[in-house]
Amino acid sequence: MSDKSPIMPLGDRVIVRPLSEQELGTVSASGIIIPDSAKQEKPEQGVVIAVGPGKWDEDGEKRIPMEVKEGDRVVFSKYGYDEVKIENKEFFIVTETSILGVINS
Repeated sequence: MSDKSPIMPLGDRVIVRPLSEQELGTVSASGIIIPDSAKQEKPEQGVVIAVGPGKWDEDGEKRIPMEVKEGDRVVFSKYGYDEVKIENKEFFIVTETSILGVINS
């Protein structure tokens, strides 16, 4: 799947491509799917494919720079995103404050 975003995020929003089952490690190397009952509830994970310009400071004079960048693999709150589907591809729109951390590879 191409990591090019069909959506331009505004403000402090980030477009995230959710990780596939294989990228998440929920499919074994031999292709066996690990059932949901064997998984623990965890935050969501994905790859940042687009980043907004940042939100304005309290005075509305200066933009606050974003801490994440395109290509970052992130963990975000399970209930802190909006799901959109464009051209049969699923994307999440996440505010930067809903991103819990960047996964170091």
